[in-house]
Amino acid sequence: MSQEMEMIIFNIINYAGMAKGLAYDALRAAEEGKYEDVEAFLKESDENLLEAHKVQTSIIQAEARGEKPEVSVLFVHAQDQLMTAMESRTLIEHLIKMHKKMDGIK
Repeated sequence: MSQEMEMIIFNIINYAGMAKGLAYDALRAAEEGKYEDVEAFLKESDENLLEAHKVQTSIIQAEARGEKPEVSVLFVHAQDQLMTAMESRTLIEHLIKMHKKMDGIK
């Protein structure tokens, strides 16, 4: 695997991990009633998801141009990390809405 591909993979893992961690920070803030912090954490989580998605898209575009990316266990792991981060972010948003509802916040 080329160093360039390794860097791409690690960028996906890094951005996805940051996104998931920030989403959980938002959930913890909601659990503590610190709703002023929730939106900032979610916004930063979304920014990291967007960056991870951009990196992933660059791989897809390269394949569409006829370049064949080397698929490795590490690449599969990166994709898994991104998908679980995206799913966690969605679920956490729903949990935060439930916390707001329980706290009487619209």
